[in-house]
Amino acid sequence: MNDAWRQAMLVGMKKELSFYPNVTFRLKDAHDNTTLQQRQIREFLKEKVDLLIVSANEAEPITPLVEEAFNRGIPVVILDRRTTSQLYTAYVGGNNQEVGRAAGRYIGSLLKGKGKILEVLGAAGASPARDRHKGLLQALRSFPQVQLVGEVQGNWQRPSVLAALPAVLRLHPDVQLIFAHNDRMALGAYQVCKQLGLVKQVHVVGVDGLAGAQGGLQLVQDSILTATLLYSPGGEEAIRTAMKILHNEPYDKENMLSTMVIDSTNVLTMKMQTEKLASQQRDIQRQQELLETQRHTFVSQQRGLYVLGAALLGAAGLGLLVWRALRANRRITRMLAQQNEEIRSQRNQIQGLAEQARVETEAKLRFFTNFSHELRTPLTLMLGPLEEVLTDGPLLAPSHRQELGLVRRNAQRLLQLVNQLMDFRKIDVGKMPVRATEGNLVAFVREIIDMFEKTAQQQRVSLRFLPAEPAVWLWFDVNILDKVFFNLLANALKFTPEKGQVTVSIEPLPAEGHVRVSVEDTGPGISAQDQAHIFEWFYQGQAPGGKGSGMGLALALGLTRLHQGQLTFRSQAGQGSTFVVTLPLSLPDAMRSAAPVSMPVAASFLLDEELAETLPEAAFATGDNSAALVLVIEDNPEVNTFLARKLRPHFQVQTALDAAHGLRLAADTIPDLVVCDVMLPDQSGLDVVQQLKGDWRTSHIPVVLLTARSAPEQQVEGVQAGADLYLTKPFNPTFLLESLRTLLTNRQRQREHFRRELSTATATVAPQQRVDQKFLADLTAIIEANLARPELSVEDVAHSMGLSRVQLYRKMKAVLGTGVSEFIQSLRLTKSRQLLLEEGLTIAEVAYQLGFSSPAYFSTSFKGRYQMSPSEFRALHTTPST
Repeated sequence: MNDAWRQAMLVGMKKELSFYPNVTFRLKDAHDNTTLQQRQIREFLKEKVDLLIVSANEAEPITPLVEEAFNRGIPVVILDRRTTSQLYTAYVGGNNQEVGRAAGRYIGSLLKGKGKILEVLGAAGASPARDRHKGLLQALRSFPQVQLVGEVQGNWQRPSVLAALPAVLRLHPDVQLIFAHNDRMALGAYQVCKQLGLVKQVHVVGVDGLAGAQGGLQLVQDSILTATLLYSPGGEEAIRTAMKILHNEPYDKENMLSTMVIDSTNVLTMKMQTEKLASQQRDIQRQQELLETQRHTFVSQQRGLYVLGAALLGAAGLGLLVWRALRANRRITRMLAQQNEEIRSQRNQIQGLAEQARVETEAKLRFFTNFSHELRTPLTLMLGPLEEVLTDGPLLAPSHRQELGLVRRNAQRLLQLVNQLMDFRKIDVGKMPVRATEGNLVAFVREIIDMFEKTAQQQRVSLRFLPAEPAVWLWFDVNILDKVFFNLLANALKFTPEKGQVTVSIEPLPAEGHVRVSVEDTGPGISAQDQAHIFEWFYQGQAPGGKGSGMGLALALGLTRLHQGQLTFRSQAGQGSTFVVTLPLSLPDAMRSAAPVSMPVAASFLLDEELAETLPEAAFATGDNSAALVLVIEDNPEVNTFLARKLRPHFQVQTALDAAHGLRLAADTIPDLVVCDVMLPDQSGLDVVQQLKGDWRTSHIPVVLLTARSAPEQQVEGVQAGADLYLTKPFNPTFLLESLRTLLTNRQRQREHFRRELSTATATVAPQQRVDQKFLADLTAIIEANLARPELSVEDVAHSMGLSRVQLYRKMKAVLGTGVSEFIQSLRLTKSRQLLLEEGLTIAEVAYQLGFSSPAYFSTSFKGRYQMSPSEFRALHTTPST
């Protein structure tokens, strides 16, 4: 149907519905889309409407849905286009065959029984088009001399006629009348006739007869159409029939709408009647709106009277209550005044006691913290010699090795307890920040479980890991959660009997924004008495089994809360315990760290960030010569300026005019290369070379000597002093530049050689004659002597070497191309491979023995270096017992 016909149908429905203000009317328009209309009907059926009016776009696809509604007991009124089934409640629509017959009779009369006509059909296969054509042929049988000489297939729209009609008219130029199945196509036929100059010769007759500026009535009045056949949309009749059905009143199943011919004789009367009806409808709507407004006003006033009456009664009741309450309040006020005075006195006493308890607690905590710090030094001194003695393998008797191993394990256990006390203090004073990095929690927990695998096998306890997903990514602090899960697993294994089971499960809850990690054991459970105190510091329960320090669970709770998580538990005596750690999937930006998960988090392992901020970005030569720093020592200002100008496009350059200034710059900045004149005012360039090569801070720096002394014995003297290159003045600047590049390239190769030496199994460089080798040997010895110290920092190493932090960092970068922290880490990981092959050491003990801040970080670092976890390495290199 076209938009004008659809709008007329809707106007008619609303006009009739204005008489039924209590009826809710809902409309869905499919806009000639059969699939959309099917979906809309299904939606109405789901809503369980009381009655359904359907104007089908196509009969066959809509028929099953109409039958379904009818079978459900929902009345269905079919409007305009019939369905292919009789299962409907009522039909309202025009008789299209009668429309065709009326058109045929009018055409025969108009042409006086003789002439040729064309027919513009509606959409192919549409029942209205088929019926109107059939009715036309029936009527034309009464006029045998009126011939239907051609047909044009349209689709109810004007453009289809504009495209197809001209060709047909050229074939039949003597046509006297065109009958179109609706007024839109009739308007298109008129426009084609006008283009071809046939307007005066050809009459155009349409169907619909709708009102409005583009309707058939206006087209007839404007003499565009000769006539139109009235085809009522039936909106009013559809609503009348529907209301009869809903009110259980008698109704007709078949409601056929009449038709009539509208031409110049009656078009004005029809138009006036239509406009009069529209005006009356507008008056009715205004009256209804006014009535609705008055009804709302009445309801509001009535409600206001009720509220006012209730308020008056309430006010009287409240007045009585207030009078009685005032009398009671006077008595209560006197009593409260006495009680407040007593409470104030008691509060002052409690505040005094609380302040005293706070001071005493602070003193205790300070004592524990200081005492813990004092314990770390003797423990480090104990563990260092123990390691040296235990590494002498063949020299120790098995019994002695076993006893010393026992001493080492207990020393490490004591060190762990000391660390827990320090963590407790950090949490208490808020000095333990969260440095979260994004990582896979499943892999992290799996590595911690691997550390307990051997212990579980020794205790004959089944250790199971059940993650709900293979990977759960979130932001978390490796150092903090390692201690949490380590304590929970240690507790679970300690209290789980032989042949028992410990299960660790991970369950992400994205809808709640959390992930849940559960540690469940089959131990004796926790008694009701202990459950109330289990998270208190230093509390030791009454359960059978090994006694602990009373710090593990309290520390785990504090660290979990610090991580914005929750630690809860459930337990029943005789049925085991389950501890649940709930962590947020996301953390505030302030808790996030830019460092990757594999980077250490302890202060002693951080990269030299402060140093990187104070030095130029290109302060070290790492293969790119333009980043190298060249120091020029030349007393002649002009030569000095000339050298600097020639070298600056290729290197970073610093200059000095005498030996003393040059040596200070060399010691402070550690340049990558020195260009020095032999003849200096304060001392010889040969002495400068000897001092540079004799100082381990600058011994690695290549030196180029420039001089006017060109005798062979003088050149030999310069090389013997340690110069890497001897150039005589005048020199070629290009040759000097290429020589410097070659020296830096050779230095890079030497650096790679040192790094290969340090990648051996022992990671130790034997002292040799060269100063750089001795520097590396001394540095390695100092670090190996302090490997067990987690707080070992770059400053400690630099102090032991007699260097500043900047000098040591530059020296390491120049010799090895790496930082001090990375070198310490490399030595620790290399040493760990030896310890992992020793019997009686757990992975956690190896981690703490080598100064790693946590077993989880040790496992992550080991895997990043060797592409396997510590447990996999131990399994690969340990021969199974037979």
